[in-house]
Amino acid sequence: MTTTPPITSVIPHRPPALLVDRVVTVEPGRRLVAHRTAAAGPGFHPGPAHPGRDGDPSLALGLLLESWAQAAVLLACWERPNPDVLRGNVALLAGVRDVRALAPVAPGALLVHEVRVVRDLGDTVLTTGTTVVGDRTVLEVGQLTLALRPAAVLDPAAGTTAKTTDERS
Repeated sequence: MTTTPPITSVIPHRPPALLVDRVVTVEPGRRLVAHRTAAAGPGFHPGPAHPGRDGDPSLALGLLLESWAQAAVLLACWERPNPDVLRGNVALLAGVRDVRALAPVAPGALLVHEVRVVRDLGDTVLTTGTTVVGDRTVLEVGQLTLALRPAAVLDPAAGTTAKTTDERS
């Protein structure tokens, strides 16, 4: 395994919002494998959302997808790290499609996120991948698009934010 820098030196996420525990493998610009242990507690809901699992807690889909998305941001930013959202380029979720939750995730499960770059356009990165628990795929992401934008453009105090349709009229 290659020695990797701390996750927080690549992306700005910090506990409790940081949902990736460790990067296991990285091929910059191509592929990343990351782990997250689905700790019991907030973020789990009773099983009725998953047929046949009444009463068993399972990780909320939003948190599962957010954890995978943070792995995607790690891959997109690996060679251009930005641990500070007030400077440099900020990774923004621009779109997600074809997401399939295939199985519930129990408390304590080890999530193995695999993210692959479909296309890197410099300021926009298209990714795809899966999350596996044991030998079972629990999440498939058809495409997640990240937009890397200068922090200064996103600062309302700087007066440089894009105008809304109403403001243009």
